[in-house]
Amino acid sequence: MLGAGAALGVLEQAMRAALAASGAALLEAVLAGDGDGYAGPHAECGHGHRASYAGCRPKVITTVLGPVRVARAWYHCRECEHGFAPRDEQLGVPGTSLSPGLAEMIARAGAEVPFGKAAALVKDLAGVAVSAKTTERSAEASGAAARAAAEAESAAIRGRRIVPLPPAGPVPDMLYVEVDGTGVPVRATETEGRRGKGEDGSARTREVKLARLFTVSRLDEAGRPVTDAGSSTYVATFDGKDALAPLVKAEYLRRGGDHHRQVVALGDGAAWIWTMAGDLYPHATHITDIYHAREHLHDLAAHLAFITPDPPGWLASRLKELDAGDIEAIIGAARAYPLEGVKASELDTKIGYFEHNIHRMRYARYRRLGMFTGSGHIEAACKQIVVQRAKQSGMHWTVQGAASIIALRTQHASGRWDELWTPGPGQPAPPRAAI
Repeated sequence: MLGAGAALGVLEQAMRAALAASGAALLEAVLAGDGDGYAGPHAECGHGHRASYAGCRPKVITTVLGPVRVARAWYHCRECEHGFAPRDEQLGVPGTSLSPGLAEMIARAGAEVPFGKAAALVKDLAGVAVSAKTTERSAEASGAAARAAAEAESAAIRGRRIVPLPPAGPVPDMLYVEVDGTGVPVRATETEGRRGKGEDGSARTREVKLARLFTVSRLDEAGRPVTDAGSSTYVATFDGKDALAPLVKAEYLRRGGDHHRQVVALGDGAAWIWTMAGDLYPHATHITDIYHAREHLHDLAAHLAFITPDPPGWLASRLKELDAGDIEAIIGAARAYPLEGVKASELDTKIGYFEHNIHRMRYARYRRLGMFTGSGHIEAACKQIVVQRAKQSGMHWTVQGAASIIALRTQHASGRWDELWTPGPGQPAPPRAAI
């Protein structure tokens, strides 16, 4: 029988189902032995009222082992006109029929793939059937709870109610902070009244801003920096740069930013990035992403192509100067051609990018110091955390739903899934990561 190829797989599945059924029965018996949560003839309803005992009510909880039936003492509050079971709070299932273990499993699947596929994965891999809608609601609720816990931790760190321990030695030499943003397709109600890039001038997306912190401890044989494995952590928000700054500050403190010899802020040249960096870590070295600088240089060369004798040669020379960090030479070469009117004002704007970031473009020096000069890490993070899950064909999110799923993905990508995980969608736990 076992030699019949697929027969072993059939046996495995049958034995797993039998073991799960036995486990569910045992779990049900254990839960029954713990009582029904009876708290006396009266219990606090949570709104300052006294609820009265109203008998015992059963509830079926779907667990990783399958459905389990539990008995719960039920209380009814006359003033609030609603009932509750203290046992639900004890088990981590208030307002839900999914166990904490199954909710975490659903959250993990729902964070990785569309909800229909996530439900199928849970069925195929765990043997538990849940609908796509249940998967969506549970994963988003878990993400919202995780987001609330992360925001509470961030506020506690900034308020010095949690004081992070110094990094374990040896402390990595450099800490990098990068920020970027990308649009997420959302429902029309989420962009009402917002200007965007649509043909009619309306917005189709909402931007999520993402920050990545990582460390570098060594250089490779060619003298290039090597990102420390597992050192990347992330924070994200849909609420704009002003909301991102405190999250970055808390993560910088949690990571022990002040204990690193060198802090590097990498950005695309946007003024708000440097303002934030100057406020949060004023001692950091600021570096404008060289790839964005090259794009601006190509744009500058195209603007002057009508007047330069050898446009390709002019651009090649300027690119060499950019790599050498000789920004003054680029500005001088661009100013050598007198322009008037609109062309002149546009030239001022294009050269202004280099003039404003001149001290952040000393690329040859940065390379000698073993620093990254490109922001590929954060662009890759935007694709990994946001694009791969939230920007698939046909997707249109609510902002809260997308924020919750992205929160789960940042949590996992940061290596903090177990550290920050809340037991269930109805029970956001206090953060405990930085103490």
